[in-house]
Amino acid sequence: MSGDSDRQGPVDGDTAQQEMIPSKKSAVLVDGVVLNGPMTDARAGEKFVEEACRLIMEEVVLKATDVNEKVCEWRPPEQLKQLLDLEMRDSGEPPHRLLELCRDVIRYSVKTNHPRFFNQLYAGLDYYSLVARFMTEALNPSVYTYEVSPVFLLVEEAVLKKMIEFIGWKEGDGIFNPGGSVSNMYAMNLARYKYRPDIKEKGLFGLPRLILFTSAECHYSMKKAASFLGIGTENVCFVETDGRGKMIPEELEKKVWQARKEGAAPFLVCATSGTTVLGAFDPLDEIADICERHSLWLHVDASWGGSALMSRKHRKLLHGIHRADSVAWNPHKMLMAGIQCCALLVKDNSDLLKKCYSAKASYLFQQDKFYDVSYDTGDKSIQCSRRPDAFKFWMTWKALGTLGLEERVNRALALSRYLVDEIKKREGFKLLMEPEYANVCFWYIPPSLREMEEGPEFWAKLNLVAPAIKERMMKKGSLMLGYQPHRGKVNFFRQVVISPQVSREDMDFLLDEIDLLGRDM
Repeated sequence: MSGDSDRQGPVDGDTAQQEMIPSKKSAVLVDGVVLNGPMTDARAGEKFVEEACRLIMEEVVLKATDVNEKVCEWRPPEQLKQLLDLEMRDSGEPPHRLLELCRDVIRYSVKTNHPRFFNQLYAGLDYYSLVARFMTEALNPSVYTYEVSPVFLLVEEAVLKKMIEFIGWKEGDGIFNPGGSVSNMYAMNLARYKYRPDIKEKGLFGLPRLILFTSAECHYSMKKAASFLGIGTENVCFVETDGRGKMIPEELEKKVWQARKEGAAPFLVCATSGTTVLGAFDPLDEIADICERHSLWLHVDASWGGSALMSRKHRKLLHGIHRADSVAWNPHKMLMAGIQCCALLVKDNSDLLKKCYSAKASYLFQQDKFYDVSYDTGDKSIQCSRRPDAFKFWMTWKALGTLGLEERVNRALALSRYLVDEIKKREGFKLLMEPEYANVCFWYIPPSLREMEEGPEFWAKLNLVAPAIKERMMKKGSLMLGYQPHRGKVNFFRQVVISPQVSREDMDFLLDEIDLLGRDM
């Protein structure tokens, strides 16, 4: 009895450690590989994660709002290749070396969280979304079935339902996608499926020439989607816009009648709420009238402008969006949910998304599961593995509430208005037009050009100014601001305000810095 008692009692540390290590006698080999015990050293891995998280906190999160930090540490590609040691070798490298590489990656990456990063239609750091991203990266879920992703499927359902309410629909459907471009492609294919459901099985053979209509200021993803889906870029009919970049409804209707006269089959109109460059909003009510008269699917690409729906003051920009058949909306832009967070929303209660995209994979979407299989929403997607992108937005929304999100939108647009007023006051700065959203487009005219007549020579020289200033600001690391030519207008700056970390002082700095960098040109 005493011997049995000894075996059941506590053992010392050395004995316990010995028992965890498989003995050679009990080793199981298959094809020369020992299969006993785990292959990885969990303790070393945990320590590396802990140290890497500390590095991220110190070098990214805590420095995110510091205007004294550089926005970027510019290096040309060949030099950066050498600095980063990109080669992957036969043998692994030790943790301390990996942490050095992590530090280099952070150092030479653009700090999109910086208050003076204005280069794209996303910016800033949302702490709640960041935590949500840490969680999903650690949990590594795939959102296709309830059995493997119960929490995140319910979160996506709740977020989609709320977004649908803000559009103004009583009911609807939707799915989160990897980018607004993909949402637009989904919508285009969905509209085509609605027009000709048999295309899913029979393909394009025997179809009439399908044609779709969109603004001349639309996102380039419309052409890519038409190419990818076999519709053809020549069958994307671009409708002329007015001086502010809005689609002209009368021109749309002319194009629809012309297409019918030529024997084509119109099936889709894509309006834009918040164009990429000018931030223009198409007149949705008038476009919806035309779509109803001609039985056309109306898709609204509100990837950029959709977040104005959160603001009682600014939601009028999207007046009529409730009449759309589908909407693309990217919370990772103005609402800062973190890239990527993009929803396609559909005004439908007939399971159209699932009918269009389902493949009914029997190994994944079994119909005899022990729970309600209606929660297995993955068959509505063209993807199999899919990230839980809705969770980032959900966490931010829970933290800030609807009123907090509204305040973000209102503040961003108020700062844009402040910048416009300052541009008007300053010599050497010229607005392209009064903005209606957060896109502020302007030229900087250096002293050498201010007395020159605005003829061909003036515009040719002005065209060189924005790229030269952009180069200087990048190499200095003081800020990042986008520029582009656009529809006959020479290169100009496009300033976009998003982040709540941006201050009035940052707007002043922006104009001061451009003048400092360009006054000798």
